Amino acid sequence: PYAESEPEVKAIVDFVRQHGNIKAFVSIHSYSQLLLYPYGYTKEKAADHLELDALAKKAVAALESVHGTKYRYGSIITTIYQASGGTVDWTYDQGIKYSYTFELRDKGRHGFLLPANQIIPTAEETWRALMVIMEHTRDHPY
Repeated sequence: PYAESEPEVKAIVDFVRQHGNIKAFVSIHSYSQLLLYPYGYTKEKAADHLELDALAKKAVAALESVHGTKYRYGSIITTIYQASGGTVDWTYDQGIKYSYTFELRDKGRHGFLLPANQIIPTAEETWRALMVIMEHTRDHPY
């Protein structure tokens, strides 16, 4: 009913506010095979959109190299649709430059009920993409 009304959201907000100096934030969801970055609530491009896009491209390429799974990437609003209330929009606006959302496998055939035999491959490929993001964050302090 209002901003931070849900306990899960409040926990994230409190964590970010209490810890500060967070350099990357990754939200992991299912499903659609996407890697998204800000913004979703506005057509305005994030100040760092060129770097965020280039990093997303590298991360998606690394992910695909593991099992051939193809992901689309881009800002939330240009890749899927306008959406307000996204965590990565908020974290980016809090100064966390490398804010991303993964929408994991699949593209809708199984939806939220991914078969057990796809769990490990999904983790393997996602880990490869996460490593790209983490290494970039480490190597590009701001």
